[in-house]
Amino acid sequence: MPHLKVAILGDSATQLLCTAIKGMARVHNFDISIFEADYSQIELQVLNPDSEYHAFEPDFTIIFQSTHKLLEKYNSDAPHSHSGLAQERMAQIDALASAACGKLIYFDYPEINDNVFGSYGLKVESSFIYQLRKLNMLLCEYASTHAGFYLCGISDIQNRFGRNFMFDAAIYTGTEMVLSINALPYVAAKVCDIISAIKGKFKKCLILDLDNTLWGGVVGDDGWEGIQIGHGIGIGKAFSEFQAWIKQLKNRGIILAVCSKNDEQVVREAFTRNPEMVLTLDDFAMIVANWENKADNIRYIQQTLNIGFDSMVFVDDNPFERDIVRSNIEGITVPDMPEDPADYLEFLYGCNLFEAAAYSSEDAARTKQYQIQASRAMERLKFTNVDDFLESLEMKAKVEPFNSFNTPRVAQLTQRSNQFNLRTARYDEEDIRRICADSRYATFAFYLSDKYGDNGLISVVILKKEADDSSLFVDTWLMSCRVLNRGMEHFVLNAICDYASQNGFNRIIGEYIPSAKNKIVAQHYSSLGFCETAEANKYVLNINDYIKHNNHIVSENDSD
Repeated sequence: MPHLKVAILGDSATQLLCTAIKGMARVHNFDISIFEADYSQIELQVLNPDSEYHAFEPDFTIIFQSTHKLLEKYNSDAPHSHSGLAQERMAQIDALASAACGKLIYFDYPEINDNVFGSYGLKVESSFIYQLRKLNMLLCEYASTHAGFYLCGISDIQNRFGRNFMFDAAIYTGTEMVLSINALPYVAAKVCDIISAIKGKFKKCLILDLDNTLWGGVVGDDGWEGIQIGHGIGIGKAFSEFQAWIKQLKNRGIILAVCSKNDEQVVREAFTRNPEMVLTLDDFAMIVANWENKADNIRYIQQTLNIGFDSMVFVDDNPFERDIVRSNIEGITVPDMPEDPADYLEFLYGCNLFEAAAYSSEDAARTKQYQIQASRAMERLKFTNVDDFLESLEMKAKVEPFNSFNTPRVAQLTQRSNQFNLRTARYDEEDIRRICADSRYATFAFYLSDKYGDNGLISVVILKKEADDSSLFVDTWLMSCRVLNRGMEHFVLNAICDYASQNGFNRIIGEYIPSAKNKIVAQHYSSLGFCETAEANKYVLNINDYIKHNNHIVSENDSD
């Protein structure tokens, strides 16, 4: 279980919040130690480099500045300064973010409308509600441009359950605790969802049943024209809106797959012929429609897409099928869907199953990449010889240093990659820019294409120059599981050995740090010719002894 150090600072009582976060971290399979600052000591701790907070050196800093304290400040300020409340608070937040340790998780501000102006306050810049909404918008803009700053939207909890659920006036006046007892588990869950996503634990794939899940009725009995979908109002509208939400998940990079007890041809006809269908066949990386056990079919999907079961969510209206999958596939998430399809969306909104820590323009193309991977898997079955198959792919690779264009995707790959990841170091965009600016590091971004299409950025290597000036340490070596067993690791090693030789380095030192998911690379260095050292899990390769590995990948750099 990974251990993390978390600091929690607030302008109101945070003792029970700390307890809730520590408990929820266990649910998320994290073991955390917590530094809790004294009441209302945020600036004194964060802005003072000699404070207890900085001595603690947290991996994550959580700052909770409440709407109630903001309203107290607003009420005590002179009226002429009210119009600057949001900007003043943002300046304070920027100072805190600049001095904070680790990743900073900052809560947004649930609304309090003092109704001094009534609804007209939304037109008055100096009103509290105007400044509060402006502040939350400025926070969103700030988070979008500061990679190490993560906004935790606790306003969503108030919007979902109501003001009286979020806040208990009697408790607040007696204890200075802003969050109610009932709200604490939900706030803690949101915090831990963000931490999990930053640490690479998030959902990548949504597997869907069809009949009475994506549409009403049974397509095999009712025909494509008889299923319930669309039509403006009624239950068909609920399925249309559900499909529209799923399409948005696909557009942001979630892989979609179908697992249905149906005839595949009937299923495909429904998607291609029913004009009310929101989703299309092109939205799915795989469609598995047959009469086999759904657990076995999901295993087939997992093997083809090559992602972990704990990265998958399976949605099915049938509780029997949900139990079969949940009982037979460890790690997969299977939400207990409501009986009424009209409730599907609101239920799933509240589950927050698809928390993200990063987003890049390449995410929208992920479905196409996995469709191509499925095509490759089908093509592989035609060959009895692996070398013949790899040769048939006509693979081409290119390598370049990290740059302003690929930095978002590089950071995202460090956060997403779990299986082929030798040290499982997680970096955000700010970290990557820092590495690029440090002359001690050499960076490599590898791209791969083949006759089926472009895989995009598929491997990242970060080398650190050792103090002896003759060795390079492999700080990071990771690769997308979409290209496993295709010789790319040999291509990468050839490239970094060329760099070492050309720049006067004699050795490359690799390290394998075991994790729950990276066992497939436990023998990575030894299989590539590295020798074990006296230090556990460390390996060394002498450049002068290295003989390049043959592979079936053509370097596009050679033709530049």
